[in-house]
Amino acid sequence: MSVTDEIKARIDIVELVSETVKLRRAGKSYTGFCPFHTNTRTPAFVVFPDSGTWRCFGQCNEGGDIFRFVMKKEGWDFPDTLRFLAERAGVVLQAPSPEREVEDKENERLRTLMEDAVLFYRHQLLQTPAGKDAQQYLNKRGILPETIEKFELGYAPEGWDIAANYFSGKGYTPQEMLEVGLLTEREDSGRKYDRFRHRIMFPIRDGMARMSGFGARILRPDDVPKFLNSPQTPLFDKGRLLYGLHLARKPIRAEDQVVIVEGYLDVIALHQAGFANSVSPMGTALTEDQLRLLKRYTRRVVLALDADAAGEKATLRGLEVARQALDHSDEVAFDARGLLRHEARLEADVRVTTLPEGLDPDDVVLHDPDAWKKIVEDAKPIVVHVMESLAAGRNLDDPKTKSEIAAQVLPLIADVPNLVERDAYRQRLARMLKVDERALQGASGPVQRSRRRTPSAQPGATASPAAQTGPESLGRAMEAHCLRLLMRQPENIYSLDRVLQGAGLSRFNPQDFENADYQALARFVLEALEQDQKEPQTHLKENVPESLGDLQRELLVPSLQGEPNDTQRLEDLVRTVMNLRLLRVNEGIRQMRFMQEDLQQQGEDILMPYQELIPQYIQVRSRLESALSRPFRFD
Repeated sequence: MSVTDEIKARIDIVELVSETVKLRRAGKSYTGFCPFHTNTRTPAFVVFPDSGTWRCFGQCNEGGDIFRFVMKKEGWDFPDTLRFLAERAGVVLQAPSPEREVEDKENERLRTLMEDAVLFYRHQLLQTPAGKDAQQYLNKRGILPETIEKFELGYAPEGWDIAANYFSGKGYTPQEMLEVGLLTEREDSGRKYDRFRHRIMFPIRDGMARMSGFGARILRPDDVPKFLNSPQTPLFDKGRLLYGLHLARKPIRAEDQVVIVEGYLDVIALHQAGFANSVSPMGTALTEDQLRLLKRYTRRVVLALDADAAGEKATLRGLEVARQALDHSDEVAFDARGLLRHEARLEADVRVTTLPEGLDPDDVVLHDPDAWKKIVEDAKPIVVHVMESLAAGRNLDDPKTKSEIAAQVLPLIADVPNLVERDAYRQRLARMLKVDERALQGASGPVQRSRRRTPSAQPGATASPAAQTGPESLGRAMEAHCLRLLMRQPENIYSLDRVLQGAGLSRFNPQDFENADYQALARFVLEALEQDQKEPQTHLKENVPESLGDLQRELLVPSLQGEPNDTQRLEDLVRTVMNLRLLRVNEGIRQMRFMQEDLQQQGEDILMPYQELIPQYIQVRSRLESALSRPFRFD
């Protein structure tokens, strides 16, 4: 994939254009007033998410992709636009080199090899006696011949070198076959042999329908592993691919919803039954990269899990579950907290549905398509799913059971960024447990008791959206956490400033805080660093006025979880300052857009200051997001 293709894959054109153009959904596309010429009557500007392009059908009569849009909007040339969009997408630009050109050519040859592999395995399935068992298995699973053709299913013959000999005869080298995962090599002897043997083959294509790898399922019950995928290769990255996406893109857009199932055959059976908005993460926990791919087509995601994967054990173990080695038969891990974070960051609507015990999606849809439709319609928000999974089969009259369930669900509720949703979930949990909602509020964590009215985070805890109740409270908690870190090690401001300036951002300033008391304390921290008579912490202790004494003492209370080491404290400081600025920038953009829309509704023209300021805010946001996505360096 070229750099420009990777940037396009990572940036949602609707989201990009929406930052400067108010878009309205119109079928599969979005319309609005063209930003490049004066027109307040006819919304002649159209964005096409499927192709990642835009077009003005009015005075401009121009169009293009995200690069052309930014170039026209900003008046930049292509190199400047490439650098801007690469930074926004988190793509590292590298100067073209002879080595890179060779690599691109090699990748094209590898893709050609993979296309030949598709034809080879299809021939083995459909036109050889050895493929009859695989055909019978697919027929038994209800897969029709036209569906086998559509998904290009194949069969890997039983033998150690049948595929290797075939591809060698077509001029491919053993090294090329190893690079794409068609062969594997024994470490002890160096012997190379066919990776896939006596298995049904599922070609895996990326969203642009380019061959990337294979999934393979056993035919003999005793063979292991049950599913075998291509290894990590230059073409195949399992965490950034979704099986069936190249066929599901348009149906997802048409339905404005995607359904994520576990297995290859689940996707195939659902498409065959007319539910073509289905894809699979191929047995691993859903990654944010995969959700970003889907966000180009819809923000409504339904995760369809079997009864075991979505049940109590999976719910309890599913926090921060990493993907397993690609060669193993993985289970879908239900990562409730991870999904909530993805949902908040991507502004998506992620829901979960549970299948009847012992049934897979293909079992359900082949027997009763209407039943499958009802299952998807009944999908529940993540928190509700966890709540009901934990309560299933439990004695809810037992006080200890109530306490255990509340202890596990309340942290998830706290992760929900929307205040209204959070309150609704808390009320629902209270009704389910038959307890007073105030008891749950008390159970959510220790209450800070202080004469000061200013909220602050729990000592030693990193401020995060999971622990707060909205942008204002979150911002104050993050400010308190910054001060807590600075007052313990004021000298970290120097390293903080180097990292900020290295990311193209301004140095730390007391104006980073909105709370007046926090601003005052921050100025004392800077003053303590500027003087050279005493150690900074001693200067702070002796010079902070009594009016700020309570706050100072509160911030210096040792953490109950233990203090971090110097490196951890510095990284925590940098990350918290950047996240605080990101919160303020996003809030500023929302406010300016609100004022723009309000003035437009009143018949006023869009104010130029907002048009100039919003792109500046967006550029700062892009720099912050880019810096936060990379490891910090404190050289």
